[in-house]
Amino acid sequence: MFDKYINSKKDEMLSELSNLISFKSISCENSSSIYPFGEECNKALNYILDLGKKLGFRAKNVDGYCGYIEFGEGNKLVGIIGHLDVVPVSDDWTYNPFKATIIDNKIYGRGAIDDKGPVIASVYAMKAVMDNCKINKRVRLILGLNEEKSWKCINYYKQHEEIPNIGFSPDADFPCIYAEKGILTYFIEENYTKENKTIKIVDFNCNNNALNVVAKYASVTLEADNNININNLVFDIKNLIKKYNYNIEVKNISKSQIVIASYGKSAHSAHPDLGINAISNLIIALNDILEKYNSNIDLFKFFKSKINTEYNGNLLGIDFEDESGNLTLNVGNIEFINNTIKIGLNLRIPVHTAISKVENILNNTAKIYKNINLYTLEKKEPLYINKDSKLIKLLLSIYNKKTNSNLEPIAIGGATYARAFDNCVSFGANMPGCKDMCHQIDEYITIDTLMLSSKIYANAIYELCKM
Repeated sequence: MFDKYINSKKDEMLSELSNLISFKSISCENSSSIYPFGEECNKALNYILDLGKKLGFRAKNVDGYCGYIEFGEGNKLVGIIGHLDVVPVSDDWTYNPFKATIIDNKIYGRGAIDDKGPVIASVYAMKAVMDNCKINKRVRLILGLNEEKSWKCINYYKQHEEIPNIGFSPDADFPCIYAEKGILTYFIEENYTKENKTIKIVDFNCNNNALNVVAKYASVTLEADNNININNLVFDIKNLIKKYNYNIEVKNISKSQIVIASYGKSAHSAHPDLGINAISNLIIALNDILEKYNSNIDLFKFFKSKINTEYNGNLLGIDFEDESGNLTLNVGNIEFINNTIKIGLNLRIPVHTAISKVENILNNTAKIYKNINLYTLEKKEPLYINKDSKLIKLLLSIYNKKTNSNLEPIAIGGATYARAFDNCVSFGANMPGCKDMCHQIDEYITIDTLMLSSKIYANAIYELCKM
């Protein structure tokens, strides 16, 4: 019903997405009363709000924390919940990450699939329904600016604005998501002293890697005692870590200092097996180096023996797995500040495993290492909706009919705004069988995916309004 209309908007959609990608909307939490997540996020939000007004929607900026565009009348509210903030970028993109590049039916740019492309698809899906149908509900696209960090935007929305009765988040995969794993963001740290150590840690650098991204780079600067020949040390370390076959460089930068740099491959922390974690590899190698030179610390011993199990679903010798998959762990950050070494972990926990159970196992195991402290930064409870629910069945049938498929709903390790509301699930826009480019270098969305997802969303909006 909406295909011809949406096809007529193709050039407009590509132009608007290209413009939206140009905003460097990396969420920067601050004390500003105007731009709580930074000026670039605010610019991206106002751009979509202005676009919404131009297309005939009602629009509201909610105190700089979030915003929405809306159409329709009635007491019931259908929600579409997306975000405009993006994860940071590295310097090895093929194309400018904040200037949309269209090549071979793909739109490259940070946020193209996560979540600016799906937001544009949703905007024009709303426009298609508004211009072609009469509905008896209101439809609201809610736009967050802090999704990639701590969700302060959506929490602010829930405190100040109307809660949708039903809806979806266009921030995951088709055909439809019925379960999202629980998330635990955890830190382990040790107060570091240089006393009685022949090899001393001076600094860590991981380019301020986001906790929900597999780190592609990490380095440590070490300082050796005067009685250690720096060239001999470099040679010794290279031989010592050769067994791991990691992509690690060792070089001296002065008569007493060396830098060990680890290189990996970035990926979304929900899929750590798709990446190579530079921080994990560095810690394992560094633990061996410090032990050989009688400079070892408990933090790295604990990590190597108990935590380095990130890809196989096993944590501290215990398997966690259910219908949503197994437990995964991403080492997202490492830093050395105020004489404290801190490692940030991002765990994705199967939906039927209590987050508290994992916390207790971590805490109890760490007790045998007297110098280690552990604390939880954030946890998000899992989302689980019965596969036979009306919402799942409806969205699944819309996707399958539109794509001539017969797929079943799936579970994911990612976290979407769907879990922020009752009676809401994540729905697209990544297509089955397509490479997941979320948080990846050279992120893109195909033009076919952009257009097809908009058509699917238009049908979903129409049918949800009829429920």
